[in-house]
Amino acid sequence: MRRGLGRLLAVLAAVVALLALAGPASAHVGGGAAGSDFDARVLQVSPQLPGVSVRSLQFGDELELVNTTDVEVHVPGYSGEPYLRIGRDGVWRNANSPATWINLDRYGRTALPPSADADAAPDWEQVSTQPAYVWHDHRTHWMSEGVLPPQVAADPGREHVVSEWVVPLRHGQTDVQVAGVLTWTPPPSPWVVWLPVAALVLAAAAAGLLARTPLALGALFGAGALAALWHAVATPEPAVTVGSHAGALVSALLPAGATLLCAVLGLRAARRGRGALTGLLAVVTGWLLLVQGLPDVDVLWSANLLTAGPQPLARVAVTVLVSLGVGLLVGGVAAVRRFRETPAAPAGTAAGRPVPAA
Repeated sequence: MRRGLGRLLAVLAAVVALLALAGPASAHVGGGAAGSDFDARVLQVSPQLPGVSVRSLQFGDELELVNTTDVEVHVPGYSGEPYLRIGRDGVWRNANSPATWINLDRYGRTALPPSADADAAPDWEQVSTQPAYVWHDHRTHWMSEGVLPPQVAADPGREHVVSEWVVPLRHGQTDVQVAGVLTWTPPPSPWVVWLPVAALVLAAAAAGLLARTPLALGALFGAGALAALWHAVATPEPAVTVGSHAGALVSALLPAGATLLCAVLGLRAARRGRGALTGLLAVVTGWLLLVQGLPDVDVLWSANLLTAGPQPLARVAVTVLVSLGVGLLVGGVAAVRRFRETPAAPAGTAAGRPVPAA
């Protein structure tokens, strides 16, 4: 048992090191919501500009513009005043534009300073040295907090187009329009979400609380590891101002790799009949699953999800991460308390086999 605890401490040290390397990016990329019933997407940039790309992020809360051409892209504010200049030398923002201050809050509730005047001469401040910028734009999302759009409130059982929006740009002397659409989709039924969650939590807890051997608990490690690996591989591409997709994948794969390591050791301990050690590894694995699943838990009750893979698989992965995480924590603690290992005995006896505590 002492040898097993020593190995477990080594595993814990490796896990902590991996999570420290992963840092904040091991959670959902960008730090925002992982799910929403609203969704905004860019339909067309007209005319098309080779070297200029525009996409919607965070279900329409933000716009990202990348300009690799030699000509600046100008983004006007809500009154047509100069707001942003994005070019090879970086990004410049007009401190006198009301949009600079209005965009600080999702619902535009920021108090404007006296200097914010659409007619004032621009006061350009450099806010980035990259030829790319992500900003909050109120033209692309629903602006009433806690209130559904009228068409949605009248018929919440089906998908609706909430608005068709346009963000104007200027590339040199060329006027450009970014056209997009904001939609709303009904969320999944609570029965579809909470029944699997409850079933997985109860199954994992029962494996530690009731099973006569640790094999039932060990069998659950594989499901958790697979969910962690898929969740990492399906990490969505972050904003270019945050980091690269490859970096985000590596960061997400570190805790998934730690989960896989614990799962292999836990399954091995279970097959060898090491009940207490299996329980300890179940606690560690459950914690790791929750670390990865909880930042994205809102995908369980949202219609649209941020994922690089199929949305149903993303919802299944987070369901497994969160449910098994809770269940393995409970079942693991129970297994540690229930199973004990008998002292050494002559060959041919059942020495070292797990015995449920009286």
